[in-house]
Amino acid sequence: MRYLPKSPADREEMLQEIGVDSIDALFETIPAEYQLTRDLKIPRQQSESEIIERFREFAENNATGYASFLGAGVYRHYKPVIIDSLVLRGEFLTSYTPYQPEISQGTLQAMFEFQTMICELTGMEIANASMYDGSTGAAEAMMMAVRVTGRDRAVIARTVHPEYREVIATYAQHQEIPIAEIGYAANGRVDMAALNTAITSETACVMIQSPNFFGTIEDVAAIAEMAHAKGALLIVSIAEAISLGVVRRRGGGYCGDGGAVVWCGDELRRPVLRRDCVQGEVPAADARPHRWRDQGHGRQARVCADAVDA
Repeated sequence: MRYLPKSPADREEMLQEIGVDSIDALFETIPAEYQLTRDLKIPRQQSESEIIERFREFAENNATGYASFLGAGVYRHYKPVIIDSLVLRGEFLTSYTPYQPEISQGTLQAMFEFQTMICELTGMEIANASMYDGSTGAAEAMMMAVRVTGRDRAVIARTVHPEYREVIATYAQHQEIPIAEIGYAANGRVDMAALNTAITSETACVMIQSPNFFGTIEDVAAIAEMAHAKGALLIVSIAEAISLGVVRRRGGGYCGDGGAVVWCGDELRRPVLRRDCVQGEVPAADARPHRWRDQGHGRQARVCADAVDA
């Protein structure tokens, strides 16, 4: 049953229609000693997120002391239940691939807003409308760096998700891109000394993940400086998009200046059921004039833009 709230004016009109002065007049037949004139002694109203958290606390009475590592880098998030209703509205529920823009305004608008959000989160100048998944997004970013720089080698930290590295290795094998994988130190971060040694004049890009596979924040600014000093681009795989609201982004030293960034993240509203259910995104930027346009032309997937009539 739908709940249709009434405004004070609506209530007043209804009371006039039935010929009574107030809502209290409707209950005059009930003896006064049985009427409740105070508020009920119940807890205050709670928001949706508070209610969900309360039921989670109830669930912990069944089993405590356990942690779920099902996501392997994709974490559980609170998502308002209204999202499911909004995404099913006709304004957005249009054809998947917008070959005919005139009948796909919902899809185009959703893609444009999505790209805008990704650019705001990452601090990049341009973003596409997603790749097949996070791992292929990372592989495409590597190949884009090869095309942009004219170099043919890649350096990847072993703190990048192993499944991502497997997909990247498949792409690199057929693209004939040699890959050097760098180990990690006891603190869970990539080995900086080994990384600096591995970057050469033939290195097109350095790829790291932050937060990495162990959940540790990498020193992205220091790695960016190290890569750019030798002419390589920096690729940062972001498996946890929510982290971009906390850590510093590109403009504040998060991704450094002059590098490409690949965003590999879950869709935020999808529950953690399968680790491979992620989405790839390749925002890019470069501090050097006009280079980000070259990166934009060398990228894959769809790009939706806002046009202005002359």
